[in-house]
Amino acid sequence: MSAGYHHGYQQPRRPMPPQRPMKKKRRPGRVILVLLLVLVLGTVGFGFYVDSTLTRINALPDYEGRPAETPGTTWLLVGSDAREGLTQEQKDALATGDAAGRRTDTIMMLHLPDNSAAKPVLVSIPRDSYVAIPENGRNKVNAAYAFGGPQMLVQTVEGATGVRIDHYMEIGFGGFSDMVDAVGGVDICLDEPIKDPLAGIDLPAGCQELDGPQALGFVRTRAFATADLQRVQNQRKFLSALFEKVKSPATLANPFRVIPLMNAASGSVSVNDDDHVWHLASVALNMSDATSGTVPVGSTPTVPGAGSVVQWNKEKASELFDLISKDQPVPAELIAPPK
Repeated sequence: MSAGYHHGYQQPRRPMPPQRPMKKKRRPGRVILVLLLVLVLGTVGFGFYVDSTLTRINALPDYEGRPAETPGTTWLLVGSDAREGLTQEQKDALATGDAAGRRTDTIMMLHLPDNSAAKPVLVSIPRDSYVAIPENGRNKVNAAYAFGGPQMLVQTVEGATGVRIDHYMEIGFGGFSDMVDAVGGVDICLDEPIKDPLAGIDLPAGCQELDGPQALGFVRTRAFATADLQRVQNQRKFLSALFEKVKSPATLANPFRVIPLMNAASGSVSVNDDDHVWHLASVALNMSDATSGTVPVGSTPTVPGAGSVVQWNKEKASELFDLISKDQPVPAELIAPPK
């Protein structure tokens, strides 16, 4: 081979492997967004389902002389001692007894103001309040429910207060207990122990978590020197704690709590014909932030035919309900619990 001669040898090129299609980049943000959308749609869909299962009643009658519409939104919240639908085993567990008929163990007025300078107001109306009941003379306010159901109770409360009721919610024994259990119990702090065999409770002093049956006993017991006046304080205290837990992320973000809660509500809550589950949400959102107290009390005499009753302080009660009807701020001291 002569110098300078270069023999180039080239290996044959290997064919290039076929190119694989490029994988699409995963976008975790989009996945999360889709999951959140599914969750929201599922929750909204379940909310509409629950709304369709609420018991609706004609609770807000039109009648001659009814108070005119006023600013803000006013609810009448009623806890009844209805035992319909409870088995004997449930009655025993909840210590409800076997009394027939329906009465109102709890009556509260919740006013949600339009006035930005005013806070929500939650006022207990003691069930022994001595008031005029249409076509039935004067009697304890809870007798109105026994005489004519929700319509008679609403008309009686409107007549006694001069405040027009816009929405109505009622819950029975079993539903209240189920709602407490659905949120995993409610924490409450007691200054003194409470023992009441009739309400089925024996609670020590101090902070503790109450389950459904214990909570029902706590809001029902009258084992106090001031009987119903102390009980309505306990009812407000517990309901505020319950609704604070209902609106907490620990409940709303947990399907194992929010679904049983909505199921409990759907099976036990009665509302007016045009009320919906989203109206009930406003109660939960505002209950714990409300200025709360009791209708100003004047005296607790014994009246022939009615027994021991609660008579309101006419001047202060008139001032309270006038402020509510005008959507004005209510001073906390006006509805402070009696000492």
